[in-house]
Amino acid sequence: MDHATRNAALTGRGRIARRIGWIVVSLLIAAISIEFLLTVYGKYHDPAPGGAYAMFWSRRGWLWTHLAGGVLAIVLGPLQFLTRKQKTYPRLHRWMGRVYMVGILIACTGATGLIATSQAPLGIRAAFASTALAWLTTALAALIAIRQGRVSAHRRWMIRNYLVTLSPITFRIFLQAHLATGSPPSPAMVALLLWMSWLLPLLIYEAGHRVAGLRRAASARRTRIATHAAPRLDAGAA
Repeated sequence: MDHATRNAALTGRGRIARRIGWIVVSLLIAAISIEFLLTVYGKYHDPAPGGAYAMFWSRRGWLWTHLAGGVLAIVLGPLQFLTRKQKTYPRLHRWMGRVYMVGILIACTGATGLIATSQAPLGIRAAFASTALAWLTTALAALIAIRQGRVSAHRRWMIRNYLVTLSPITFRIFLQAHLATGSPPSPAMVALLLWMSWLLPLLIYEAGHRVAGLRRAASARRTRIATHAAPRLDAGAA
């Protein structure tokens, strides 16, 4: 087996491994998202003062707006990354993307109302506002990229955006982990966890993307070197 064939085989196995990894991650995210929706969203099914609503009762309109847009984004987000669907049903993909973006706008409208009417400490309100801003910014960047025909950039921005979409789920995991230590979270800790719920996943994604890019570049260099060396070896043998 020559060098080019060996590289092709390794590349093929790498693609299969990435697809399997993507499927596993998608299933895990789906399971966590469903549990989150059933637990967190489900507790608001009974519209009555007190109980789950507590401080949100007087602001329930903003809360329902936020929840309605949020559930659209959480559910439709993973469907946007199905490669076969994008190629086979491009029209469906575009319409789902539009509904996803509308869901983000609806959720951010509710979030803005909740933040504006909140009595929480400034640090917590600022953390919530930063999350909404990151959500809108990444969505806008993804929209601009696809309008310009930059499909790869659009896909990367959509991944970043969905990581921010999942920030409530990530925050809940972080908060439960902190509560497991037996120490009630202070307002400063709540604000820190809110920031980490979207910043940390984005940093991990960016680091992974850079490492993958370096590996691809190194593989491409090795392939070019092998390709240029092959004619010289053949000439020497002749």
